[in-house]
Amino acid sequence: MSKTDMSRLSLLFLLTAVAVASLSSAAFSQDKFEQKPILYSESTPTDKVQQLADLLAANPDALKWTKEHGYLESILKTLKIPISSQSLVFSKTSLQVSKITPQTPRAIYFNDNIYVGWVQNGNVIEISAADPRLGATFYSISQKKSDAPTIRREKARCLQCHGAMHTRGRPGHIVRSVFPTETGLPDYSMGTSLISHETDFKERFGGWFVTGTHGPLRHRGNSWLPKTKQSMLRRTARDLSEFEMEKGANAKTLDAFVDTSPYLSPHSDLVAQMVLQHQAFMHNAITEASYSGQQAVYDTKVMNKVFEREPGYESESMKRRYDSAANKLVKALLFCDEWKIKTPIEGTSEFTSEFEALGPFDSSGRSLRQFDLKTRMFKYPCSFLIYTKSFQQLPSGVLSRVKKRMGQVLNGEDDSKEFDHLSIEDRKAIKTILEETGVL
Repeated sequence: MSKTDMSRLSLLFLLTAVAVASLSSAAFSQDKFEQKPILYSESTPTDKVQQLADLLAANPDALKWTKEHGYLESILKTLKIPISSQSLVFSKTSLQVSKITPQTPRAIYFNDNIYVGWVQNGNVIEISAADPRLGATFYSISQKKSDAPTIRREKARCLQCHGAMHTRGRPGHIVRSVFPTETGLPDYSMGTSLISHETDFKERFGGWFVTGTHGPLRHRGNSWLPKTKQSMLRRTARDLSEFEMEKGANAKTLDAFVDTSPYLSPHSDLVAQMVLQHQAFMHNAITEASYSGQQAVYDTKVMNKVFEREPGYESESMKRRYDSAANKLVKALLFCDEWKIKTPIEGTSEFTSEFEALGPFDSSGRSLRQFDLKTRMFKYPCSFLIYTKSFQQLPSGVLSRVKKRMGQVLNGEDDSKEFDHLSIEDRKAIKTILEETGVL
């Protein structure tokens, strides 16, 4: 065997090891996404927040400052984020933990692609976005009035939490439910839960204020651990009998819990928070598929060069990697394993109607944004984030397979039990909506 062949064989073993490792859902670490092909910190985002940062650098008057809320209102208006999305979280789980308490919760506002965090008397406004190639990106802007306000990209200090275990080793978004103490500090000895549309209602909203009605269902919101009972609660964390879930249930206002006058809205809407929980999970699922696809493309190019193959050649192992990424994403898009609502749920703000009005609609006036809120979250269970650039700009090897798999499921060609929650009528309606709104 020649030296050239030996070198190629050695490289083959190395690349095979890399490919096998990348099959793991937890393969990406912070070190990994800082390397090729992602180069997270070196790459310039293309999301709307980066675009606003560029605009602001050229035109410092693009954002307006107010004494009450700093740059918050101007940012929300510019980025088209509805005030009705306001969700108040009082657990100390943010960069500005010292300023967050049950008396001074952090307000989170969001649209399909952007999340904005505001704290009373905070030093900065925290912003994150879903970038089509990089996944979650993080920014801040000082709350001090300035003639030249600057939106700064955040990396290391946000990625300590948002690029580690809780986001499966990729830059992502986190919605957690904790057991907060009366200061807002989570009691980690009782555990925490990452929340999505799959999570049981009784495990949600710990550390959050919640306005809305939900009948006999109970959640962890609007409550914190009484100081005198903390030791007992640690021993009885599983049954939650002492967490005062009854006191926080079906709250139409927050008057009994917190003064909301410093905020843009008196609401911390239940439906808005359920959408927040879904889309944070969904953004992370899209990022996982994107990263897997980008890595597969990169590995394919390297291996094709080594073996002097045609540039577009795909090995069977690479095809399986694309298939795996696509199948996981389809399950997330179609709400597989969604927690089943057992009693009607209703919010208190204008969020539900404003969200539904965004569309897009098919010729029958149907939209993926239309809520059910009686037996499941949405009337037509397919994520509205399918319209985002993060989905549309997935690597072609993943995107084509997602669309093919979606077509099989919606056409009734796939009888897998994981899609049993979709009736024939559901599948027909979703397919028509996606076809008429340009997705399929």
